[in-house]
Formats: sequence, structure tokens, C-alpha cells
Amino acid sequence: MKKLTLLLMALVFAGMAKAEDGHQLWLRYQPINKAKVTGPECIAAQELRAYSTQNVTLKIDATMEQDAYCIKVNTEQGKVNSVISAKNEIGLLYGAYALLRGETTGSEPFYKLRILNHWDNLNGTIERGYAGLSIFWKGKAGERKFHGRTIFVEDPDQPIDAELIKEYARANASIGINGTVLNNVNASPKMLSAIYINKVKQYADILRPYGIKVYLSVNFASPMSIPAKGFNGGKPVKTADPLNAQVKAWWKAKAKEIYAQIPDFGGFLVKANSEGQPGPFDYKRTHADGANMLADAVKPFGGIIMWRSFVYGAAHSGEDRVKQAVSEFKDLDGKFRDNVILQSKNGPLDFQPREPYASIFDNIKNTKQMAELQITQEYLGQSRHLTYLAPMWREFFGFVAPEKLVGIAGVANIGLDKNWCGHHFSQANWYAFGRLAWNPNLTSEQIAEEWLGLTFNASNNEALKSMMLRSREACVDYMMPIGLHHIFAFDEHYGPEPDGYNAHVPLEWCPVYYHKANNDSIGFDRTHTGSNATAQYREPYCTLYDNINTCPERYLLWFHRVPWSYRLKSGRTVLEEMDYRYARGVKEVEDFIRIWNEAKPNIDEQRWQEVDVRLQHQLENAKEWQKVCMNYFSSFTKK
Repeated sequence: MKKLTLLLMALVFAGMAKAEDGHQLWLRYQPINKAKVTGPECIAAQELRAYSTQNVTLKIDATMEQDAYCIKVNTEQGKVNSVISAKNEIGLLYGAYALLRGETTGSEPFYKLRILNHWDNLNGTIERGYAGLSIFWKGKAGERKFHGRTIFVEDPDQPIDAELIKEYARANASIGINGTVLNNVNASPKMLSAIYINKVKQYADILRPYGIKVYLSVNFASPMSIPAKGFNGGKPVKTADPLNAQVKAWWKAKAKEIYAQIPDFGGFLVKANSEGQPGPFDYKRTHADGANMLADAVKPFGGIIMWRSFVYGAAHSGEDRVKQAVSEFKDLDGKFRDNVILQSKNGPLDFQPREPYASIFDNIKNTKQMAELQITQEYLGQSRHLTYLAPMWREFFGFVAPEKLVGIAGVANIGLDKNWCGHHFSQANWYAFGRLAWNPNLTSEQIAEEWLGLTFNASNNEALKSMMLRSREACVDYMMPIGLHHIFAFDEHYGPEPDGYNAHVPLEWCPVYYHKANNDSIGFDRTHTGSNATAQYREPYCTLYDNINTCPERYLLWFHRVPWSYRLKSGRTVLEEMDYRYARGVKEVEDFIRIWNEAKPNIDEQRWQEVDVRLQHQLENAKEWQKVCMNYFSSFTKK
């Protein structure tokens, strides 16, 4: 009897001490199973019946806009009853999640296209992924190693994890994301082979009830290595020239093959003639030639082509990298099919901690555009730093009006880690992307409050919210203040390497190319006396950025080359300002650790410990950035 009592006590205490692992994300609702839900029997009804504290009536209203929902809450005799109306079951689902997070009115999405871009490879690895292997593609560890790393090889015969994908679908639907690109933009032609299209069909069938369409990144040279069903006797063709009749026929046959299995397939995402990827330039054709050929193939099925403007080193090699997108696309504006969308990164370089907005948004006026944001923190501490990105994205929308775009794409930070994103606070960026894709006018504060409330029961914790809101600016301070950019270590893009130079790679991959520091001065002259990148911007920004007296100091070394003796508005010289900003960034992280320590009594043990470990590492890394960069840059003023 004594042993039984001790066992029962141990089980009770084990239950009390059970920590959360973050796998539930912001969907930590406890099952209640008491709500009465009437109306269509659908996923929305299931969610509300399980988790709602009130009775709900679901209504289909065919007059409503696609994906919109309306919530009406009535309180009678102490009982709360709600009515959710929507055009279809997907709208009801969005309304159900809105009700569960506390909304009491209604909403409709600003953008029809709210899409995650996964950079997942068919061997299970993820390019710029920091939360484990792919949730979609499963490889196996090969026997060989490369530079000490295990080589993964493709294994298309492994079954999919249907339950995990359903959880992924539920998380996306809860924040309104309605599309997902399942593979890396550096795409393998094998993605379009029959065995993988069958896998895509399986994913589409799981995601569809949650309102999520599937899309694929495609390799432009796929016709040269992959057969298309019912075409050319099952043989590939000898070219990928977009104006070649056989190539056009191959893509039409391949589109027909895909849509036969996935009638609501969304379309293709394309990276072409950038960083070694094949494209229309290989055949002396234009981006419009390539995009339009693909657009014609998917047009009969309602598909779209998302053609990335992240291009450099192909047609305009040697030109300032931040200018090349405009150089390649401006003259093609208006020449794309109506189902082609030009997808451009928020900044003109490459997801840096801070960039001016991409000037391509000023130069394309007659072609549909969507913005590409990076959720996965490639250059912002990866999943090792607490860096809340909503303030950066809101900064972008301050320059590029939301109505100028037809959609938003976000490079996902999702992997097989138990908590999905590596860092518990990195989940906030997935959440923030979905909320801003639904409503780009939401503030960073509103989203942080929502996420903290749902994830840590801490919506009213001003200190935690302050930590989140300050974190991106802190990252800029301890990495690249006053306009410094792209001074990361090669390849990994994590630690500092301001002296980075490698004669065996393109110069535009080298940190020294971007700051050009010498004994006299520092900075990249992008004004009319230099590369003239400022001329690509609309007024007033063209003149504002071109003049050193009006250029915002956060962009100083991005647009201007200045002597070390130049004094900023603070009265400090360039080097003194660097020293001040690096130190300020480190102090901010120290304060984040203090805030997190004070929050400990209100946070479950496992997640508190795991975040604490990451914050301690973030502080070490911030100090490393400070030391390495200040030692390097101060060396020029001592010569």
C-alpha cells in the first residue's frame, strides 16, 4: 500500500512539473468539450466544440468576400452565444480561430496570396533552416561526409508524416496563411518527377481542408532531365529555351500532369539566372520570355507564376549588386502575362538586419508584385537570437504601400525541431508574418501582445513586450550599425567577418566589398558620385538619400562614403558612433536577460530554461560582434 501511495504521489508531482516543449505553438487551448456548436459540420465546428467557452452558431453567407468572416457576440441571461458567418467553411475556420483568440467583430484579408516559401531540399535538409530537417522531404544519412558534415541523400519512398502536416496546416490556418511552396527556390529538377508529384498530391489533400494551396519551386532546365507524361515518348528534350516549341509543349504537358492530380495546385515559384541557377538568359532570352512561357502553361488551370527578382551577377555582372534587379526588370515592366507576379525581397540586397526598401517597388508599375520577407533570420542571429521581426516588416510597409502589392511571401523558419522554429521566440515571427499578411496595418505591439498572450499567457507583460519590440534594433546595433551591411562570416552568415575576402568567390560575396574601409574613410558611395543607386528611388527618397546632410543616419554607410573624422548628429565621429552602437546593442541583450529572469516565476520551466540558454549565447555572440568589428575598424584609424 505504501509503495502504491508513493507511486501515485510521484505521478501527481510529475504531472505538476510537466514542462511545455513549445510544440503547440500559440494554439495552447485546453480541451473543454462543452460548447454547443450548430451549423455545418466542419473543422471550425470541431475546433470550437473542443476549445470554446461559449455556444456558437456557424452560418454560410454566399454574399460575403472570400476568406472573410463576421463574428457577432450575444450575451443573454449570463450566457455568451456567438454567430460566425462566412462565405464557406474556410472562412468559418478563420472566424473560429479569431473567436478563440478573443476577437468579437469580423475581418477580411488584405491580400489574397499569403504564402510561405519553404527552402526545403528533397534530401531532407533545409537551406538557411535553423530548426532541424524538413517536415516534408525525408532523406537518409549517406556514408560520405563533406567538411565533417553528414551528406544526406534523397529517399522518396519514405512515407509522409500526415499527423505532423495536419498540425502544420492547423497552425497556418489559425493565422490566415493560405499557401505554401514546398521546396527550395534552388530547385532540383526531380521535384517535377512523377514520384514527387504524387507526394505533393498527398500534402495537398491534407492541407486543402485548412484552406492551404500547394505551390512548387521549379528548376528552369527541368525539361532537359525529367519526362512529362504523354509527351515525347516519355523522354526529356534537349533544351530549355522558352521560345522553343518543344519546351513550351513540355511545360504544358507537365502542368496538365500536375493538375490532373491536384486540381487546385497554385502554380510555380521560379529563381532563374541568379546564383548559378539556369534561366532564359542561357538562351539569350528575357525574364519575360521565361515567365510568360510558364504562365501560358498554368493559365488554363488558374495557376500563377511567382518570378523572383533576386538576381545578380548574370546580365549585369560588375554593377552594384543592389541596382541589378531594377536594371534587369525595369524595361520589361508591362510585358509579363497577367498571371505572372514579380516577387521581390523587402530590401535590395539580401535580408540584412537593416536595408533601405528595395527600389524595384518604385520602378515596376504595370506588373503585379508581391513582397518576399524572410522569417528564418538568416542574417539576424538565426534561431539562436531573440529577434522579433514585425518592426522590420512594418518599417518596410512605411515605404512600400500595402496596396501596391497583390500578396506576401515569407521564407519559412519551420523544421522538425519539437518547437518547430528552434527558438521559442522565433515562433513569434511565423505568427507575425501570418497576421501581417492578413492585415499589414496591424502594429508590432498588437501582434506581440497577441502572441505573448497565446504563447506564454503574458499579453499584459509590458517588459516582455518591450524586449520583443526592441530586439530587432538591438540586433542592428550589435551587428551592423549606421548602415554597415553584409559583414558576416562566409556561407554561414552568422558570426562577424568584416575583413572577409576570398579571391575564389564573387567579389559581391565578400564583406570588404560592402564597407570598403581604408585608412581615410569607410562606406559604399551609392550617390550620384558613386554607383548612383539613389537614382533608382522615387522622390523624395532619391534626393534624401543622395545628400549626406539629409540621408538618415541608419543608412549612412549604405549610401555614403565618409571620412573617419565625419561627425554624426550625436557629435561623435564615425568610429565613436560605431563604438557607442555596438556597446548599446550588447547592453540591450543584457537587459533582455534581466527581463527574462524576472519573468521566470510565470513561465514554465522547460521553455524558460531553453530561452535562457539562447539568450546567454546571444549575449556571447553580441560581445563577439562588438569585439571583432571594433578591433577591425579601429585598426584603420591607428595607421
